[in-house]
Amino acid sequence: MAVVIFGILLAVGGIPCLIHPSATFAGVADILAFVFVLIGVVWMYQAFVERAFNDLWWLTLISGILMMVMGFWVSGQFFITRADTLLVFAGVWGVMTGIVYVVRAFQIRKLADL
Repeated sequence: MAVVIFGILLAVGGIPCLIHPSATFAGVADILAFVFVLIGVVWMYQAFVERAFNDLWWLTLISGILMMVMGFWVSGQFFITRADTLLVFAGVWGVMTGIVYVVRAFQIRKLADL
C-alpha cells in the first residue's frame, strides 16, 4: 500500500517537472551543489579523524577540499554553463572516490599481510 501511495506522489510531483524543466534542472543543480559541499565537509572531517592511523590521510583531505570548491563553484554558475560544469564535476567526483577506494583497498591488503 505504501508503494502505491509513494508512486502516486512521485507521478504527481513529476508533472510540474515536465511542465517546467528549466526550473527542475536549476533545483537539481542547487541540491547537487549542496551535496558536493556536504560531502567535502565529511571527507575533511574523516581525514582529520584518520590522521593518527592513516598515512595517506592527506589524500582524503585534498579530495574534501576539492569537493567543497566544486560545490561552491557549481552554486555560482549561470544556467547555460551549469549543465556542463555539473557533468564534469560529477565525473571528477567519481574519479576522486575511486582513487580513495583503491588506495584504501591496498592499505587494507597491506595490513592483512602483516
